[in-house]
Amino acid sequence: MKQVNGTKLLECLGDSVNALRGRLTPDAPMDRVTWFRAGGLAELMFQPHDAEDLATFLKLLPEDVPLMVVGVGSNLLVRDGGIPGVVVRLSAKGFGDVELVGENRVKAGAICPDKNLAAMTLDHGIGGFFFYYGIPGSVGGALRMNAGANGGETAERVVEVHAIDRQGNRHVLTREEMGYAYRHSSAPKDLIFTHAIFEGYPEDKAKIRTDMDAVRQHRETVQPIREKTGGSTFKNPEGHSAWKLIDEAGCRGMMIGGAQMSPMHCNFMINTGQASGFELEYLGETVRRRVMEHSGVKLEWEIKRIGKFMPGYEVKEFLGVALV
Repeated sequence: MKQVNGTKLLECLGDSVNALRGRLTPDAPMDRVTWFRAGGLAELMFQPHDAEDLATFLKLLPEDVPLMVVGVGSNLLVRDGGIPGVVVRLSAKGFGDVELVGENRVKAGAICPDKNLAAMTLDHGIGGFFFYYGIPGSVGGALRMNAGANGGETAERVVEVHAIDRQGNRHVLTREEMGYAYRHSSAPKDLIFTHAIFEGYPEDKAKIRTDMDAVRQHRETVQPIREKTGGSTFKNPEGHSAWKLIDEAGCRGMMIGGAQMSPMHCNFMINTGQASGFELEYLGETVRRRVMEHSGVKLEWEIKRIGKFMPGYEVKEFLGVALV
């Protein structure tokens, strides 16, 4: 594994970091963070104590230092060459709460698991959130990509989103300002979401519980939820289901090294053991090429891929031969 020099970057920040209450970790292993359990090192990882601590850190961080934000790592593929600069990883202690803040309104921190948001709204008889029970991620990721499932999506429930920019300034965005589309938000990329206000509607708890049970049963029946996976690998193209295109192209169960397209649900990519970031991404690009050749449809990644390739192990779109 390629080593990065996080200690040097930490030293460059100087004594100013003594004012921080969060945790700074040089050369942090990202394979312990992502659900794929693969990938290189983050040059420097910062886990802020709370939003104020995050804002303080961002004001200290030089503009030329690259910055990346991760949540629970559920929808993330890290390349083996690691991540240059700083990775901000929000913690449950400062960003994981969920609470009732008004009639049918809920405040949820960016690192709050989606299923916790669903469970909390069930407890209070608030409808419209059952679909979150089946999304393996956190609120921050849901806000950024307009996560959805089972006929519901984030854009339907958002009232306002609170965020901090690269300079440490606070922002509040309305649903309209988030610019939502299918699995997409046009909110500025440098914004780090800290929490959001959501709104539902009164609904019988028995009805909500029935809907959540149906989501749970569906996931357990057709998705490889006990594997090392990042959830849906590709977005559904307009008018198509990604899994059907993958299946028709003969890619169900396809393997490259330790990476495999799940035989259970072929739009789920899994690490069967010791797959590298390269093997996972190369498998994904091979599937994209085969689908394009078979159906003429170009699949777009839903998994977020970050970091650098190891020298000699670059993955190029639709490449037809293995790189060694």
